[in-house]
Amino acid sequence: MPIEEKKGRQIGPPEIEFGIISAQEAFVEVLDTNLNLVRRRLPTPNLKVEEKTVGTLSQTKVAVLYIEEIANPENIETVLQRIEDVDYDQILDANYLAQMLYDVSNTIFPLFLNTERPDRVSSGLSEGKIAILVDGSPHVLLAPTILLEYFSTMEDYNMSWIAASCFRLLRIFAVIFSIFATPLYVAVLTFHYELIPKDLLETIVSSRYLVPFPPIIEALFLEISIELLREAGSRLPAKVGQTLGIVGGIVIGQAAVAAGLTSNILLIIVALSALASFVTPIYKMGSTIRLLRFPFLVAAQVWGALGIAVMGSFLLTHLMKLTSIGRPYLEPIFPMRLADLKGSLIRPQLRFLNKRPENLRPQNETIHRSKPKQGRKGKNDFYE
Repeated sequence: MPIEEKKGRQIGPPEIEFGIISAQEAFVEVLDTNLNLVRRRLPTPNLKVEEKTVGTLSQTKVAVLYIEEIANPENIETVLQRIEDVDYDQILDANYLAQMLYDVSNTIFPLFLNTERPDRVSSGLSEGKIAILVDGSPHVLLAPTILLEYFSTMEDYNMSWIAASCFRLLRIFAVIFSIFATPLYVAVLTFHYELIPKDLLETIVSSRYLVPFPPIIEALFLEISIELLREAGSRLPAKVGQTLGIVGGIVIGQAAVAAGLTSNILLIIVALSALASFVTPIYKMGSTIRLLRFPFLVAAQVWGALGIAVMGSFLLTHLMKLTSIGRPYLEPIFPMRLADLKGSLIRPQLRFLNKRPENLRPQNETIHRSKPKQGRKGKNDFYE
C-alpha cells in the first residue's frame, strides 16, 4: 500500500548545543534536508556521500560523508565496513547505530562525537573527519574523535582567541572540579581532617553537628537527589521541568539542612559540582562526568586520598586504551603531540591555524597556504 510522504519538522535553532553568537540552525529528522544543510556549507565536488541501508525490518537509510582529498582512506574504509557488518532488525536513531560501531562497548565514554549543529559537522569534515547521518535522527555522528574535543564549541571561533581560550580552559577546570570536589571532601573529613585549617575545621564541625550520618552517606544522598531532580525535570515539559528543577532544588536543600540530614557546606559543594558538569557542550559527556563521581566517592570513603589516586589511575589507564575507529581517544595527550595539544587547550589565532589535526591522519595537512604579508593602508595613506 503506498504511503503518502509527509514533510518533516522545520529547521529550527539547536536545543542542546545552543549558541548565542553562532548559527541558529539544527539538523532535523529528514535525511535529505540534513544533507542539504551540509552541502550548503561545503559546496565542493570533493564532498562525497555514500548511502547504505541498515536494519532488516526498518530499512533505515544511512549516509556517510567525507571530503575525498582530505579524509584518511583507512578511516573511511573502517566506517563503511562496520556499517556493512551491522546485523540488526531496526535502527531507530544515530545513537542507536553508534553503539554498534564503537571500537569497544564496555565504556561510558562516547567514542563518536554526537552533534545537532551543521556548522560543527562541516568543520569536522574539513578537518578530515567522517560524518554519519541517519534518516529519522536529528543527530549526526563524527569520527574519529578525541576526549578534548568535547570541551570546545563552535562559538569559540566566533570570538577573540583570548576569550575563547579562557572559556575553554574554564570548561576543562569545571569538569575536573565536578569529578573530584565531593570525593575530596569525603576523603578529607574521613581520613585527613588534620589537613584542614583550624578555623575552617570549626566551621565544618558546627555545620555537621546535627548530622547523624557519615560524610559518604551524606554525599550520596545529595548526589542521588540532584540526579533525581535532573532526570525528573528532563522528562517533563520544558516550563514545568525548569520550575521543578529550581523550586525542587531549593526546597529539598533547605529542608535537608533544617532536618539535620546534611550540612550546608556539603550542599554547596555538591551543587557547584552539579553546575560544573553542565558546562560541557556535548550532553553525553556531561552524563559521563556525573556518573564518574560515584566510584570516586566510594574510593574516597574506603582509602581516602589514596583511593582517589588509585581510581584516577584506573580512569587514566582506561582512557589510554580507548580508540575511536582505531585512533587513540586520549590523543594528543597520549600519545603526546604538542602541536595538537596546544590547539586543543588554547584556541589558536585563525591566521596561525594552518594545519589540520595530526590525530586524524589527513591526506592533506595544510588548511591554507601562507601568503606574503602586504602592507595595510593606514588612515593617512589615502592622502599620499
